[in-house]
Amino acid sequence: MSRIGKLPIAIPSGVTITVKDNVVTVKGKNGEMSQQLTGGIEVNIEDGQLTVTRPNDEKQTRALHGLYRSLINNMVVGCGEGYKKELELVGVGYRASNNGNVLELSLGYSHAIYIALPKEVKLTTKSERNANPLITLESCDKALLGLICNKIRSFRKPEPYKGKGVLFVGEQIRRKSGKSAGAK
Repeated sequence: MSRIGKLPIAIPSGVTITVKDNVVTVKGKNGEMSQQLTGGIEVNIEDGQLTVTRPNDEKQTRALHGLYRSLINNMVVGCGEGYKKELELVGVGYRASNNGNVLELSLGYSHAIYIALPKEVKLTTKSERNANPLITLESCDKALLGLICNKIRSFRKPEPYKGKGVLFVGEQIRRKSGKSAGAK
């Protein structure tokens, strides 16, 4: 049995889950999400807990068992609490601002970078004097949030020599020393 797949999912208060025609729909205070189930995977709801079961022990079915359990758990947590990611711009002259759900980045290029974010993602930027600009992204969809964070990071990946780039808050960059000074 899959270690992840056999774990039950506790349904918090304020979150409702419906299963109809192999589609699991989760509704909560942060939004509504749905997931299509394939491969004979079944979902049972009883006593405030959701369990995912599989019909057989074929390799593909075992893989889908853990996958769908994780996806449903991410939907339950996202619709109940939500997900939040914070990015920090480290570098001289790096700036971030937003106009609604359009993010404007100045990352040392000759032009500004504009990114239109989907309506499911809530965007806030904070720029304070003597502090790195912060970008805060909130959403109920964990996969979408990670995709957007990686897209923003791809414009200036953290580099190990000066430590500049777009970093997650609290991320540590392993620094390299650069050229050795005493070589003759």
